Amino acid sequence: MAGHSHWSKIKRAKGANDAKRGKIWSKICRKIIIAAKGGGDPKDNLSLRYTIDEAKAANVPRDTIANAIKKGTGELGAENYEDAVYEAYAGGGVAMIIECLTNNPSRTAPDMRAILERGGGNLATRGAVAFQFTKQGIITIKAEAVEEDKLLEIALEAGAEDVRNQGEVFEVITTPVAFHKVKEAIAAANIAIEASEITYLPNSSVQLDGEHATRLLKLIDTLEDHDDVQSVSHNAEIPESVTA
Repeated sequence: MAGHSHWSKIKRAKGANDAKRGKIWSKICRKIIIAAKGGGDPKDNLSLRYTIDEAKAANVPRDTIANAIKKGTGELGAENYEDAVYEAYAGGGVAMIIECLTNNPSRTAPDMRAILERGGGNLATRGAVAFQFTKQGIITIKAEAVEEDKLLEIALEAGAEDVRNQGEVFEVITTPVAFHKVKEAIAAANIAIEASEITYLPNSSVQLDGEHATRLLKLIDTLEDHDDVQSVSHNAEIPESVTA
């Protein structure tokens, strides 16, 4: 699942029930609020433009997007969120990075600690886990949308580091700096993008199976269900039979 976790997460999000979908929309709106602080016009604010693209891909209503932008610019009363990144360990020696957007860090940190401890994990000190990951852009494209050789040519020419064939999808890997340029090049070639984000990818993986794997998946679900949590990255390799 380390190699397939991104696509698995996308599929779970797309198949979410109404309650889960509402949480996903809320999390994206927080990102829009943050991005809109740099300006409310997506033509002049690249970060906002791509966050709006993410919102549209998740079917966030147009009015909800507009209101989030106005909250970011202060037109509807300012809402202040800040980034909070937590490093952690789960059972089986799995390393985790939990990215949050919060308006109250003094609430979020104890919540993360409690969730991890209930799930058999623990918070780690700053720097204890981060070196096991590299922050990279990942652009996901359905395999049926483009021939691999064509995608490889476009992506590498635009500055991508790699294109990985994951069966159902291709994953284009970039540095954070090259992310937007590569994404624009793919879109300009009329290739449909399924999802995209800048996230933490593991440098190596830990093999998990059985009870450890099941417990980790439950822990990830609980973390992702928390309103403040935007993304959970980990280095576990879990068999498809368990994730199914």
